[in-house]
Amino acid sequence: MFDPILVPLDGSLLAECVLPHAVAIAQAFKARLMLLRMLDKNEAGEKGQLFDLVNWEIHKTEAKVYLEKTAARLLKSSLQVDAAVLEGLVAESITEFAQSQGIKLLILSSHGRSGLSQWGLSSVSQKIIYSAPTSVFIIRAHQPTASELVERKYARILVPLDGSRRAENVLPMVTLLARFHQSRIHIVHVVKTPEMARQMPLAREDVDLSERMVSRNQEEAIRYLDQVRLHSPLEDIDIQTHLLTSDDAAAVLHKLVEKEGIDMVVLSAHGYSGNDQWPYGGLVNNFILYSKVPLLVVQDLPAKEETANADMTPREHPEH
Repeated sequence: MFDPILVPLDGSLLAECVLPHAVAIAQAFKARLMLLRMLDKNEAGEKGQLFDLVNWEIHKTEAKVYLEKTAARLLKSSLQVDAAVLEGLVAESITEFAQSQGIKLLILSSHGRSGLSQWGLSSVSQKIIYSAPTSVFIIRAHQPTASELVERKYARILVPLDGSRRAENVLPMVTLLARFHQSRIHIVHVVKTPEMARQMPLAREDVDLSERMVSRNQEEAIRYLDQVRLHSPLEDIDIQTHLLTSDDAAAVLHKLVEKEGIDMVVLSAHGYSGNDQWPYGGLVNNFILYSKVPLLVVQDLPAKEETANADMTPREHPEH
């Protein structure tokens, strides 16, 4: 399902926040990890200096040594690890490389060498996420106390479902994760209160109509959650279901994440109302920007076909 997995690194400790998660995911899916360091020659001109070929070669050598050391740490976890150092525009080249290599999952830190900011994502991470040709696993960056690998376990995984087959696309992946990490899966369905005519105050008949619609949808949601529990790949997994009612699905889901101490949120890129012309649905966009816990977004759209004239021959071949 998620093999191979691409892990872009920029040499910073913030970017390395993804490494324990990369190990946890790769072990669960028995997947090969590909470490990628993308070098942007534009960085050489940051101080207004002319491009120095010698210094650039030294820079590339340092990047290779860094990846070799990082790969050696991951190999201790009995994983298959490859590494590559490439040159090009960082965000664009990472997504092109992911497509050319048939990457099934891209694991990315929200921030890297540019440092933490008030924004949910760095500009580079945002470009990669919204152009990625595959599923993405986004780790909210934090300032680590050390670069040592710490074992990650996902004891509580939240899976919002809206009743669509597209949303249920995540269940096979969640099943494997839950079995490996012995997780409890929190399946949640949000019944949205209907938007009524903008009368102030609402007429009694409008309130009654809204309440009847909510009650009807709640009845259907209860049956749906029972069906998911009994007839999905999760039937032998520890499951807790939640039925919530709100006019703001994202807000109540964030509150549930905090209340239940959730370790990971898993979402399909699109749900019942998802439009194929956008990479992600509205709820997913909200969690990409504001989720405080690791977010796995399973892409439900087919991968884009590679263009015949695309030149993705690496200037540095992957090192094994």
